[in-house]
Amino acid sequence: MTRLSQGTSIPPALDESEPPAALAIPQRMGAALLSIAAQVGGIGVLAGQIATRLFPPRIDRYELTRNLYKMGVLSVGIVAATSIFTGAIMVIQAAPMVIRFNVKEIVGWGAGFATLREVGPLLIALMFSGRVGANNTAELGTMVVTEQIDALRALAIDPLSYLILPRIISMIVMIFILTIIGDVVAIGGAVGAAKVLLDVDPRSFMNSLVTLLDPWDFLSGLIKSIGFGTMIALTSCYFGLSVRGGAPGVGRAVNAAVVAAASGIFILDYFSTYLLG
Repeated sequence: MTRLSQGTSIPPALDESEPPAALAIPQRMGAALLSIAAQVGGIGVLAGQIATRLFPPRIDRYELTRNLYKMGVLSVGIVAATSIFTGAIMVIQAAPMVIRFNVKEIVGWGAGFATLREVGPLLIALMFSGRVGANNTAELGTMVVTEQIDALRALAIDPLSYLILPRIISMIVMIFILTIIGDVVAIGGAVGAAKVLLDVDPRSFMNSLVTLLDPWDFLSGLIKSIGFGTMIALTSCYFGLSVRGGAPGVGRAVNAAVVAAASGIFILDYFSTYLLG
């Protein structure tokens, strides 16, 4: 027989499913860190699997050619539009100092240095990620949801060799070429802006650009573009292959791929800038 004092009530049972309020924030931070660690590990595993398929290379030529065209040639327009305004913006940013100290002879060097080493490769990579990386994730995610990847395995076709490897190679090669094109277009935009805004003769602009800039300033931007392309390729393929949950899962994967690629690009840019000088 249970003995209860008169006037007392039974305390409500504690809900063990919800953590105390003081632990909610640390718990969410820990969960987020574990999720990031799992994603980084998955991308690393994918990179290792791709590396093993490069020696000897087993690449489908049709898929490679198709992706080179789709990811590179069709991206020239948006990259050129981005680059021409990037070069012009560099001149606009430098204009107040140029006018104040009357140093028109170094406009070419200032615009070229910022564009070739940093702003050009970075903005081109972000545009490439938004256009090509997101599209790649959506394509692969749709193939996973509709079981096309499983169908390839059923036919004894390796999806990594047939689908993923050509896409990764195409992204790295084309972002390298697009960065070269973008640098040239950006310098053209800077020349035009300098002539219109500061009345700087194009020959004077190019003279300061060629004389004061070192070839390494151009090459360092190209080296960065290879790293950016690798980051975009791996993240877009990883999130595309890891889609779960049907069509909504594809949308979540595209969003996660774009965010992860952008974050990775900025982190990689920091370390590459430090190492390349």
